[in-house]
Amino acid sequence: MTFTLAPAPESPSRGTGPVPALSVRDLRISFPSEAGPVEAVRGVGFDLLPGRTLGIVGESGSGKSATAMGIMGLLPPTARVSGEVLLGGRDLVGLNDKQLSRIRGKDIGMVFQDPLSALPPIHSVGRLLSDALRVHQDLTKQAAWNRALELLDLVGIPEPRRRARSFPHEFSGGMRQRVVIALAMANAPSVIVADEPTTALDVTVQAQILDVLRTAQTETGAAVVLITHDLGVVAGYADDVAVMYAGRIVERAGAEELFRRPAMPYTIGLLGAVPRPDGPKGRPLAPIGGEPPSLVALPPGCPFADRCPAVLDACRTREPAATPVAGHGDVACLRADEIADGRLTADALFPAPDGPEVPEDTAPGEVVLRVSGLSKTFPVTKGALLRRRVGTLHAVSDVGFDLRAGETLGLVGESGSGKTTTLLEILRLRPPESGRIEVTGTDVADLGSARRLRELRGAVQIVMQDPTGSLDPRLPVFRLLAEPLQAVGADRSAIRDRVAELLGMVGLDASVADRFPQALSGGQRQRVGIARALATRPRILVLDEPVSALDVSVQAGVVNLLARLQRELGLAYLVVAHDLAVMRHFTDRVAVMYLGHIVETGDTEAIFENPRHPYTEALLSAIPVPDPRHERSRERIVLEGELPSPTNLPQGCVFVDRCPLYRSLDDDGLRERCRTRRPALGPAAPGSGHRHACHAR
Repeated sequence: MTFTLAPAPESPSRGTGPVPALSVRDLRISFPSEAGPVEAVRGVGFDLLPGRTLGIVGESGSGKSATAMGIMGLLPPTARVSGEVLLGGRDLVGLNDKQLSRIRGKDIGMVFQDPLSALPPIHSVGRLLSDALRVHQDLTKQAAWNRALELLDLVGIPEPRRRARSFPHEFSGGMRQRVVIALAMANAPSVIVADEPTTALDVTVQAQILDVLRTAQTETGAAVVLITHDLGVVAGYADDVAVMYAGRIVERAGAEELFRRPAMPYTIGLLGAVPRPDGPKGRPLAPIGGEPPSLVALPPGCPFADRCPAVLDACRTREPAATPVAGHGDVACLRADEIADGRLTADALFPAPDGPEVPEDTAPGEVVLRVSGLSKTFPVTKGALLRRRVGTLHAVSDVGFDLRAGETLGLVGESGSGKTTTLLEILRLRPPESGRIEVTGTDVADLGSARRLRELRGAVQIVMQDPTGSLDPRLPVFRLLAEPLQAVGADRSAIRDRVAELLGMVGLDASVADRFPQALSGGQRQRVGIARALATRPRILVLDEPVSALDVSVQAGVVNLLARLQRELGLAYLVVAHDLAVMRHFTDRVAVMYLGHIVETGDTEAIFENPRHPYTEALLSAIPVPDPRHERSRERIVLEGELPSPTNLPQGCVFVDRCPLYRSLDDDGLRERCRTRRPALGPAAPGSGHRHACHAR
């Protein structure tokens, strides 16, 4: 094996094999709190060889990022750190910031989760790179600048000579992350730590970033520590995987071995909760019940015992050490051998909830939302004192679709494709700039009274992406749920009964009513957000990235909840999400948007099984699959370049500048048509609603 896990509190064996690029031994990190020390990392240890990638996965609070910050020496002064972090034989633990500054960026690089906060806004990206080079190397300004241009070109920044003089805020999220990777690889470090490098990125941008990270590893020969919650990314990129829970590694193995035959119940639960883009549609996900334990004064025994379906009495008395499992790796579980030899199966441990999510005999009902010819533009202005219009941003152009009761329609596409603008135009319930919006049969342009507007507002509600930001932290849950009921004139008795009903509908205990949002977990807050949206008995729920901020185990429970509520209440869902695996699992129909246009639409299964538009093909090929063999052998279409500016749309097909099919065409007439004529959504095949806008197909 390329790295070994230390059975806490012992350290990994110091063997005589290849010299590791990074050795972590019995790393322990704690933070002070009012309730006592928070034991964030408890005895983590591994050896990582040059050129290899270790993926570290686990739920939020498992200690992944604390481990990364401990390796880099970026923990706050109040943190207590013990153990060893050996880089080239030198222990980094205990070094002061001045000593670490000579090492960070030179011998060990870091790719941060949020590139905007990692890049100083007052310097151009070229200046940032050249300064990073000159700090650690004896280079002239011109030599450092030339090398900075080479790095920008290497990570795929177009026109590096021009863009080097741009500032971070002028770059898209994907381009900023490329700059961060360029900074991490600038001085050819022996180790690169990547902490959630693709979080919140579109699947196409994520694929580009992972390719750039591979390039960085190839160019430098570095060992990579990849921390992520996306098991599909780990399956496609990591050589070895370490699964963390409650501050320690509970399972580690080679990537193929771990995904093929996980031997720790927690790992099995994580994999079972992930919606697969290649899996059967309609089967409920199997979430892990309960919540992770508090890391303050952990009780004796296995920290996973209260959530584990395979728990024994012995599990509650002592914490199991990591022990080898034949042909696999190291697992901290008393029943690992039973799981490994098949006596305990994944289906037995985490059975999917009973019943299909969508009964086969259920057909969508009446049309509750109809959008036709919807367009929205924004003025582009210039000037500080006297602002003048210098252009027009085309956010949405000629968008149309129907949504029926009991049906789920998903809007997919990269950031900037017009999905959120479409949602906002519908939620405003005002006459659109262009086109027509009908809600429950009423044209929003014909609302004649404030009373009718209130009724329609009650019929359309939204579940926001970030429940923390959408719930008033000053109000307890009861008042949060009571507010929309008070707005429609319900009396106290009706409000009390309805709040109790809503909590039961979303699977929350009645005691939650007296708690404030900050006292709830992420999954509980999202359930409160759903309950609040249901308060006025809406016909339509607009779901804006409803599970993107949740761990996979919590995400599975929320997805199952939304499916159950739709069956029971006949709700229509309009969903925006960048996780296309969730969209396949959750939606009945999909509309693919690019630069404000719908380029393909149809039944979800038809879109995923037989995509017709080149952009849809690229989106689907970029979805990571949590299966190393499948993920590493399938063909991937990585789009070149960035989404064009909607202020200057192409004359013809909006996708032409990035279209791989266009570049392969040898018909000059067809190429001219793609350049000069905007394709319309073609008529659907008989008996099918599958339509696409492409001249070449």
